[in-house]
Amino acid sequence: MTTVKLAALENMVDSFAETPKMPALFVGHGNPMNAIEENLFVAGWRKMIENIDKPKSIICISAHWETRGSYITAMDKPKTIHDFGGFPDSLYKVQYNASGDPILADLIQKTIHTGEMQLDYNWGLDHGCWSVVKQMYPKADVPVIQLSIDYTKSMSYHFNLAKELAILRRKGVLIIGSGNMIHNLRLVDWENQHSGYEWALEANDGFKQMILHEEFDKLINYKKLASSFQLAVPTPDHYIPLLYVLGLIEKDEMTEFYNDTVLMGSLSMTSVKFG
Repeated sequence: MTTVKLAALENMVDSFAETPKMPALFVGHGNPMNAIEENLFVAGWRKMIENIDKPKSIICISAHWETRGSYITAMDKPKTIHDFGGFPDSLYKVQYNASGDPILADLIQKTIHTGEMQLDYNWGLDHGCWSVVKQMYPKADVPVIQLSIDYTKSMSYHFNLAKELAILRRKGVLIIGSGNMIHNLRLVDWENQHSGYEWALEANDGFKQMILHEEFDKLINYKKLASSFQLAVPTPDHYIPLLYVLGLIEKDEMTEFYNDTVLMGSLSMTSVKFG
């Protein structure tokens, strides 16, 4: 971002009081049933926010909102979207009634220069967002907005767009990327609930090492990596939220992995907190 554009963004966020820097979170969200179950992954999400100040707002980048063009939800009351099938009725009855944050959405729409950001009044909160945030903030007392994934753009586009959002970390905004580092549904082993294929374990360890060593170019250009990574990311939708979180971080921030598990052969719940 140019110095002039950065100054414009800083001027527009003056109305948002300065806060200690919020962390940035990537969450492996996994099965929608995590929204209503008590398990180790849900416990991991809750533990991760124990020492985080309550945010003023949350921005979530979910694997499950892909669009042509970039959009951000701008309604006062986002609906709970049940974007899945074949689950118990109890899951479809869940309503996560967090408010939206139209002021924050408008700020982002006016100040983003990596592409054109459009306001959305139709989407809401999909399960990649609410199934996680519901467990972190069960009272629904933090406003939540979602940023879409423009599937027409390059990996570097998403990484660079996130850089423009990083200033909001010092304005009380918690930014969450929700997807899965390893997400190959075609190769799921339904009988193997507790471990992963050799290639999946290799990819999981490889991604973690690249994150720890801040090898962002490799992570952005993951299609040039070994075959294990291609199996881990057969489509980019669940991987892109990680790139948004990587784009937010500053050099030498503390990195903490949690829910570091590969299961069902070809899925990971591995999550990471920066800051």
